[in-house]
Amino acid sequence: IKINTAQVWVTDQNKAVDFWTNTMGFEIREDVSFPELGDFRWVTVGAPGQEFPTIVLMDIPGEPIFTEETVAEVKGLLAKGAAGGIFFESDDVQKLYEDLSSKGVEFTDLPEARPYGIDCGFRDPFGNHFRITQPLPE
Repeated sequence: IKINTAQVWVTDQNKAVDFWTNTMGFEIREDVSFPELGDFRWVTVGAPGQEFPTIVLMDIPGEPIFTEETVAEVKGLLAKGAAGGIFFESDDVQKLYEDLSSKGVEFTDLPEARPYGIDCGFRDPFGNHFRITQPLPE
């Protein structure tokens, strides 16, 4: 068993695609709409040079999948930064932090030395929380 895809909730798939491709530098892997499923759109992005895993930019579904109450709860979790949790790795967290900060990425934690390496946290435009780590040399 291996990880193929991780999912993050978004409220605007076009805005999510723009953030993950133009700001974060990821590539679109799939962008398919299914009219027979109410125009459900499946969009995945991935890091250049790395086939898997990919990230699904999942629109929050309404009825009949989620009730209005559930949609509101998911949006509330997004706003609190409690709906995501993907960890990325970089060879140079400080440089990546500076590059992404200059592009307007919201960082929740600045790069800091920790027992396992250098680490920082950021949020996407929807509130999902992510971390970037530069592991210590072995």
